[in-house]
Amino acid sequence: MKKVYDSAADALEGVLSDGMLIAAGGFGLCGIPELLLQAIKESGAKNLTFASNNAGVDDFGIGILLQTRQVKKMISSYVGENAEFMRQYLSGELELEFTPQGTLAERMRAGGCGIPGFYTKTGVGTQIAEGKEVKNFDGQDYILERGIVADLSIVKAWKADDTGNLVFRKTARNFNPPAAMCGKICIAEVEEIVPRGELDGDAIHLPGIYVHRIIKGTHEKRIEQRTTRKREDA
Repeated sequence: MKKVYDSAADALEGVLSDGMLIAAGGFGLCGIPELLLQAIKESGAKNLTFASNNAGVDDFGIGILLQTRQVKKMISSYVGENAEFMRQYLSGELELEFTPQGTLAERMRAGGCGIPGFYTKTGVGTQIAEGKEVKNFDGQDYILERGIVADLSIVKAWKADDTGNLVFRKTARNFNPPAAMCGKICIAEVEEIVPRGELDGDAIHLPGIYVHRIIKGTHEKRIEQRTTRKREDA
């Protein structure tokens, strides 16, 4: 089965449509599948729902799809650093489902493991719990959270082989593996594709069974917030 495609547009062909739920990897500006997001923008697909830790910034990540009004809803835990996101949400143009960071990761992982729901104390007694089932275990309340099963997952990895085994680099490992797991179709963009058998089995972070298509490309390394101090006079 062929998994390696020539471009992001090629990899998305036949699997992208209006109204999809897309799980996207990334943490801040680290590990964002930027090539696939750009290809989604260029495709013109609309009314999309994204499950992602954050929405990027105004001109990078999911932020580029907010600019073109292609996103109707975000399922996220952090929405700072994005003025257009804030504008659309406050004006009622964008739906938002706030989900605590750990809960979001577990919802993705659960969906990928075939677990339809789980109970957690996170969010009990807050707006997060509104409309959700509450169950008492050993004298303490827990809320029911549903697993996420996405129509499509898009992720970014450091290395892959042609069977789809993935290795992530440092912080990019946070949300990418669970996001990849929960998609009915998963497309990964990577910095390097190595020959089959070259990856150490113990170093593989996500097995290729979860990955259906792969592209290789050049990626931008961004710093979300750069803080420096003035150089002291010599």
